Amino acid sequence: MNKKISAAVASAALVLGSASANAGIIIPAGEWTLDVNGNVNVYATFQNYDDTIATTVTYGLAGKEDAAGEDSNSSINTGLLPAWLGFTGTTRQNDLDVSFTISMQPNVSENAAAGDDVTPKWRQAFLTFGDKSWGTVKMGKDLGIFAGQAILNDMTLLGVGAGYGNSGAKTTLGGIGTGYIYPAWKGQISYTTPNFNGFTATVGLMNPNQGALNSTYYQDRFGLEAQLQYAFDAGKIWVSGASYKSQVSTTKEVDREAIDIGVNFNMGNLGVTAYYYDGDASGQIAYGLYGNTAAGVERESDGGYVQATYVIPSGTKLGVAYGVSNLDLANGETNNSLVEENKRITVGAYHPLTKHLNLVAEYNRMESNAHGGEKNESDNLSLGAILFF
Repeated sequence: MNKKISAAVASAALVLGSASANAGIIIPAGEWTLDVNGNVNVYATFQNYDDTIATTVTYGLAGKEDAAGEDSNSSINTGLLPAWLGFTGTTRQNDLDVSFTISMQPNVSENAAAGDDVTPKWRQAFLTFGDKSWGTVKMGKDLGIFAGQAILNDMTLLGVGAGYGNSGAKTTLGGIGTGYIYPAWKGQISYTTPNFNGFTATVGLMNPNQGALNSTYYQDRFGLEAQLQYAFDAGKIWVSGASYKSQVSTTKEVDREAIDIGVNFNMGNLGVTAYYYDGDASGQIAYGLYGNTAAGVERESDGGYVQATYVIPSGTKLGVAYGVSNLDLANGETNNSLVEENKRITVGAYHPLTKHLNLVAEYNRMESNAHGGEKNESDNLSLGAILFF
């Protein structure tokens, strides 16, 4: 893969993941080394909706006309990644590698009249300690383990993917809900093994993040997430899983479980990624969201994406991806408007104007289908740039 594109993707992994060897702005500070890193990305996005507001696909992502019959929408905002400012400090003390990471995510646009009402997000606040001889412990808020590699290998991480709602929205969805479940940002206590000839394993106790599901009940155990990965010269293969338990009513508890498998392979200028997940009560957008009926009856879901990229002589990376997320009806459910599948086709071009600055153009076609046959379709075109530091 082109070195400039590789650097940009590595920077995206740094922004979305834990402390890494990929450096931003390095500042020596006594016993510490401070790494200031992040990105600014801005896209002009144009959306068009094919279907009237009367068509109903519950939880569909494709969208439809607004109440006034307007079938197009324009926005200037960030893409899948928010703008980002991160601080990572590292040191070696008492035979331990110790680090902290804190980051904030301001927006580059919003829909308020004054344009200054949005509060920045705070997606990372964690510490790590360990040694290459026995592994690393992470404690705090960071990207989830399950489906983490799915988003980190999504080419729309450098762009937009599935588009906005109203103008001034915070971020887009990329391939979330059309190929993988959002790994989300979770308080965690996790352990990653040393690298054994390419093999690493990670296991973590996770905060349940149940607010979107039902925040009125206590959760009697932590979430569990784990991953096994094998990295080789030309790519990597991984499997990961998650298990949560949710109290959804006074009498009903739901077990939410999911597993995935993925491969990323690079040969010369060609890159290929294939990914698949399967879950019970795990939903298809955020983990567990829409994964059960109001009565607590579980819905099954699955999906995945395939993606191919190629770097042409100019250094521009061209890519095409297809992703789909399926949601089954629960036993006995007759909800014909419930989304059966959200699917997306993305065609993108990512050009490294400099070592740190990439120009991006993407076209996305979205389709949402309900179990009863209703359909919503939309298109979005985005043009913009992403700068990593």
